[in-house]
Amino acid sequence: MSVLVVGMSHRSAPVEVLERAAVGADDVAKLLDEMLRGTHVSEAVLLSTCNRIEVYAVVDAFHGGLADVSAVLGRHAGMELPELTEHLYVHYAAAAVQHLFAVASGLDSMVVGEAQILGQLRTAYAGADELGAVGRVLHELSQHALRVGKRVHASTGIDAAGASVVSEALADAADALGGDLAGRRAVLVGAGAMGGLAAAHLRRAGASEVVVLNRTPARAVRLAAITAEHGTPARGATLDALATELATADVMVACTGAVGVVVDRATVAEAVAARAGRPLAICDLGLPRDVDAGAGALPGVTIVDLIGLQRRLATGERGAAVSAAQELVAEEAQTYLTAQRSAEVTPTVTALRRHASDVIDAELLRLDSKLPDIDAHVRAEFDRSVRRVVDKLLHTPTVQVKRLAEGPDGDSYAAALRKLFELDPQTPGAVAIQRSGDVLAALEARGPEEDAT
Repeated sequence: MSVLVVGMSHRSAPVEVLERAAVGADDVAKLLDEMLRGTHVSEAVLLSTCNRIEVYAVVDAFHGGLADVSAVLGRHAGMELPELTEHLYVHYAAAAVQHLFAVASGLDSMVVGEAQILGQLRTAYAGADELGAVGRVLHELSQHALRVGKRVHASTGIDAAGASVVSEALADAADALGGDLAGRRAVLVGAGAMGGLAAAHLRRAGASEVVVLNRTPARAVRLAAITAEHGTPARGATLDALATELATADVMVACTGAVGVVVDRATVAEAVAARAGRPLAICDLGLPRDVDAGAGALPGVTIVDLIGLQRRLATGERGAAVSAAQELVAEEAQTYLTAQRSAEVTPTVTALRRHASDVIDAELLRLDSKLPDIDAHVRAEFDRSVRRVVDKLLHTPTVQVKRLAEGPDGDSYAAALRKLFELDPQTPGAVAIQRSGDVLAALEARGPEEDAT
């Protein structure tokens, strides 16, 4: 079983295509279920953000797994496979691990180094886990990826500027309004995770007031209360108040995660009519769009959207911190893969030792039947001697196969071991499933001649 990544992002697809493929929170369970019902997928996590849609899957075959995952994404997006695959990227096995670690570290983000992706990955993993779509492989890989992301942000300075898609969008909005957001009145449409991040940035930018609008009033009131606790006047309301609040606002940030337009042109036009020519900056961070693109043609309205951000940020600088982060990601990926290869050969080594033990037991039974009157002390000493001989004979090959398994062709050595000793190919898998902390502790506690287990 290997890990497969199938996805599209701001690097591989225009925003218009990302909009079609975007997966709302309500659709995640359905898509994961469809993938798991495929022939080749046994585990899956789906990550959908404002600039990427990715599936991390455990598959038993590359082409079969790719076909299963792509078919589900294509049906959801309403795209034929040739059209879809034009914008997809695919990573498999070691490349999939390195890609996930890079994503977790913010190296693949539109704003390189942004830390918000860590929370999004954690949420995607937790959701898939709750749905029963995560097994041992993706659990271990996801937890390692989150640790790598934290380490990169803590030790490389890649996020020293605290940049994110939200902060970059607000910077463009400030430029449209004449330089900064200090003393400006803001309307925030959406009270989710990105809404919370936007509220924090508006507060730090010195906004005079933040009005949070959301379909669920309780969530709007809660985010407004948090903002007010940090010293910025804020209040929450429903989306019905949008036109009224826009009439006196300077900037609006829309980030609802809804499927379809939330802020239509007519609503913005109503607000513009009451503004007497005052400029209005609108940051549309939704995928699909939250704001009707036609609103940008209204007098005094500037729309900052993902298309513009994608274009502007595509040529961003990549300094020493990024290089350090890339090196750390490569190092962590190699460490993870080495440990996985070693862990994969352990069940085969264990099966070999069990096989040897079974052979010894069978031969000792034959001895008992031929020499039933043998002295118990002699019998016990003979048992110990035979087992020591077998352990010594197995020690070098098992130590060597575990060492060789850490290399790029590690899987082939475990396969050769199974072939040479005619081990049941199902036995290593059964051993791996049954392993637990107590079993591992018992194996580690065995004598020096048994370290290879």
